[in-house]
Amino acid sequence: MKIVQLHVDYVEYEPVRPESSVYEEAERKKHRIEEALLLLTSVEKGDDRRLGEKAVEDAAEFMKELKIPRLVIYPYAHLSTNLASPGEALEVLKAMREKAEEMRLEAYSAPFGWNKKLSISVKGHPLAEQLRSYTPETVREKSEEEVPQALLMEEKLESYWYILTPDGEVVPVEQFDFKGHENLEVFARYEMQKSRAVLEQPPHVSLMKRLEIADYEPASDPGNLRWYAKGRLIKSLLEQYVTQKVIEYGGIEVETPIMYDMSHPALKKYLHKFPARQYVIPVEDKKYFLRFAACFGQFLIAKDMQLSYKHLPIWLYELTRYSFRREKSGELVGLKRLRAFTMPDVHALCRDIEQAKEEMKKRLRLSMEVMEGIGFGRDDLEMAIRFTKDFYESHRDFIFELVRMFGKPVLAEMWNERYFYFVLKWEFNFVDNQRKAAALSTDQIDVENARAYGITYVNEKGEKEYPIILHCSPSGAIERVIYALLEKAYMKIEKNEKPMFPIWLSPTQVRIIPVKSDYLEDALELMKKLEESDVRVDVDDRDETVERKIRDAETEWIPYVVVYGEREKKSGVLSVRVRETGKLEKMRVEELAEKIREAVKNRPFKKLPLPKLLSRRPSFR
Repeated sequence: MKIVQLHVDYVEYEPVRPESSVYEEAERKKHRIEEALLLLTSVEKGDDRRLGEKAVEDAAEFMKELKIPRLVIYPYAHLSTNLASPGEALEVLKAMREKAEEMRLEAYSAPFGWNKKLSISVKGHPLAEQLRSYTPETVREKSEEEVPQALLMEEKLESYWYILTPDGEVVPVEQFDFKGHENLEVFARYEMQKSRAVLEQPPHVSLMKRLEIADYEPASDPGNLRWYAKGRLIKSLLEQYVTQKVIEYGGIEVETPIMYDMSHPALKKYLHKFPARQYVIPVEDKKYFLRFAACFGQFLIAKDMQLSYKHLPIWLYELTRYSFRREKSGELVGLKRLRAFTMPDVHALCRDIEQAKEEMKKRLRLSMEVMEGIGFGRDDLEMAIRFTKDFYESHRDFIFELVRMFGKPVLAEMWNERYFYFVLKWEFNFVDNQRKAAALSTDQIDVENARAYGITYVNEKGEKEYPIILHCSPSGAIERVIYALLEKAYMKIEKNEKPMFPIWLSPTQVRIIPVKSDYLEDALELMKKLEESDVRVDVDDRDETVERKIRDAETEWIPYVVVYGEREKKSGVLSVRVRETGKLEKMRVEELAEKIREAVKNRPFKKLPLPKLLSRRPSFR
């Protein structure tokens, strides 16, 4: 049995005419039910009454959590090609109605066997749209996915939305003048809607495939990608760069397991405080879950550390390859939202809230440096700050100090009460070509987990105290950084400008094109000189015209293209096509190498992990 479960503002349906040999009596009038849970239900071959009853039990539990007053059962044959016979389907639907009546639910049921006009309005929160699948094993094993309480609370918690300005203004979103801040307006509307469903493919997906960066892996779980050589190089350089910046900041790098016991008392509580679905793995008589962050691994290390107030703040860091979250299939898209991703995670243990506030300011500066070093300016990012009303009233000046550090208005979400483990979090967000947003850098003030995990330090009096914990990812998921770079590049394409990666991330930084095979040996010598200066360079030795080779270099976004012939051999001066400016510049090999060194600066370097001769290079497309 397949069910699309929708939390709706309303559903309207009107029976028009019978369309099945088996149909129920019905009035041909419009029915409207407001504030309801709608179950669009396809009954399949082999389904029985127990499956229908189980579906209603699950729906009732969901309704209780989200305080939904009504249930609507709606026969919907369009979800399956393996439908039960009309008589069998009607029996299962009757079982659902009887179960709803037994549970004393306010339930409505559209008539079976009719062609009906249908109109619905779906709410815009993360749990409003769900696909559920039931088989006989579902009933026997009761293996339905556990939904963390935090995801349910996201709908229950009442939010108030404001724009905070560097001048100290607090303006309700609907009253703010977004002139000059149009990107912030797009971001605010997207966040307030809280819908993450993706209805069309974003531009970065075709770019990641065409540039041979990454692609979907059909043999794996959705949301797990395969990375080709160029993509792996870009990903590795970003991983190294963020790690380098965190260690410069003071991070102590550790490594923790990817799988944990769900029954561990501290972990069990944390699972329901974190708004993410987990992969659950049954092993003998226990259940394990794949980590969705480095938090609990680092917390368990911190619990066993001997800490004094003199050690604080102290910083634990891990680059998790991978973290896992069971995102809904309708939300999975390219590099933006995955089920397996790489997350740099650095936690700071602070002695009190004042030290935590000072440390958060340092980490905000760190994140701004990381974003700038990757290739994002302030205009590419929008900031969100989320906090409880109590924290805002006690620490208003600190919140506005963060806003001033960012340097432009930010979106603020205020909660009346705290359910999550943090009292404040901020994020840098990228708004893409579909006018949707994704969080990159983030930090949180955690006032709960030190106590939950038994993490303590010894104060000046020799007494044990619980620290405040900060959760920071200076870049956000590495995959999402690449998504933002590709979406930013597509924005250039839309403006008829030349897209490109930052030079330090370009897989091939220099492409040498000999005008004919007679100059191949000289091109290889030139390549060797550039490689000695830590430049990624290759040679197009294919049996193609020079014009075709130049076009191919353009489609690969190569920053510097050198066409090499007799004139270059005699003079030692190279004719270099510079992608960023679109100009042809004359320079010697040392000058070209220096230009690239200056562009790379203190960022990491790796050699090109592909054959240097294009004639020997396979295509991954």
